[in-house]
Amino acid sequence: MTKKSFDKTLILVVVILIVIGLISVYSSTSVLASVKAKYADRGGYIYLQKQLFTLLIGFSLMLFLTFLPSEKLKKLVIPLLIVSFVLLLLVFSPLGVTAGGARRWLRLWPSVFQPSELVKLAMVLFLARFLSSPKYDGNKIIYFIIPIFLMGVFQIIFIKQPDFGAVMTLGIITFAMLFVAGMNLKFLGISLIFAFPLIFYLAKEPYRWKRITSFLNPWADPQGSGFQLVQSLIALGSGGLTGQGLGEGKQKLAYLPEIHTDFIFAHIGEEMGFIGACAVVILFFVLALRGFKIATEQSEPFYYYLASGITIMITVQALINFAVVTGLAPTKGLPLPFISYGGSSLVVSLMAVGILLNLSRNTSGFVVYNFLDGKTRIKGRKFMYYRRKTL
Repeated sequence: MTKKSFDKTLILVVVILIVIGLISVYSSTSVLASVKAKYADRGGYIYLQKQLFTLLIGFSLMLFLTFLPSEKLKKLVIPLLIVSFVLLLLVFSPLGVTAGGARRWLRLWPSVFQPSELVKLAMVLFLARFLSSPKYDGNKIIYFIIPIFLMGVFQIIFIKQPDFGAVMTLGIITFAMLFVAGMNLKFLGISLIFAFPLIFYLAKEPYRWKRITSFLNPWADPQGSGFQLVQSLIALGSGGLTGQGLGEGKQKLAYLPEIHTDFIFAHIGEEMGFIGACAVVILFFVLALRGFKIATEQSEPFYYYLASGITIMITVQALINFAVVTGLAPTKGLPLPFISYGGSSLVVSLMAVGILLNLSRNTSGFVVYNFLDGKTRIKGRKFMYYRRKTL
């Protein structure tokens, strides 16, 4: 294995997304921050200042993981799992913070942290190591039960918070990585069939059921359960092709709840228009392409699954956020990576990018897919390829 330069396209895409996020956070919070009693003496920059501080932490961790010797990434698996599990349990301690009827955050100076974001990255690292084990066999049920059991433990704690969005996201990431690794489709199919009754049972909670019914027809109760989605659609629609201009949006004036976090994509659509919203979608599409390209260039199964899992993690969260904001999925509390206000998502996303950049330096030559046959095979579903060393 040789080392090459970092993936410059990936760096550029992430930097652009972060810049868009900083602009959007400031634009969506400056007016309300300046009139809030506790922030009035600090002007409209308080949210931007907090986001910049978080960015500094995330960037530092990203650099650390970027230059960490790639062979040491395996050693992070168990410590990260333990830390994320302990932090998740501490949510129910006096350090836990309750907001909006949910207890998902820890009070860590100088802000709060959401452990569920770290759990996703820890799970990706664990799955990458587990699926790359020489003994792994996708046709043996024990190799299906172990990751599903671990996922279930985390999901039970998520439900107690409650955080149904994290439950669904972790489930999608886990099943996607198992599918890529060639897990027997019978195991995946049967588990999904048994999961439907559980999902239906959880969805019967009154507030969740309202979200589902309002998602199907938000205009039936535009001042109640459908209010947030209706305001999101108004923001997107009023932006038109080119938007109302930076700082000129109206939905941020307390019309659209959580506009600077979960619904910041609606704010982008309002102020930057259809063109700006499409640009964000395209940037995430390019990020996904670069992530999967980095994965296919890896010569070791662990690195392949790790790059694939991280790309899936970021992409899935972005797609769910887009779907929620545009009314294609019920409302969930999921931030848009790199863009939404909130330290947990930004820090973990930058950590994930640091690992991707680290892996982008690994290469064993020119990689060519061969879906029929190949000299070398990474265990997986038709992900066979052979490597031709460059001169």
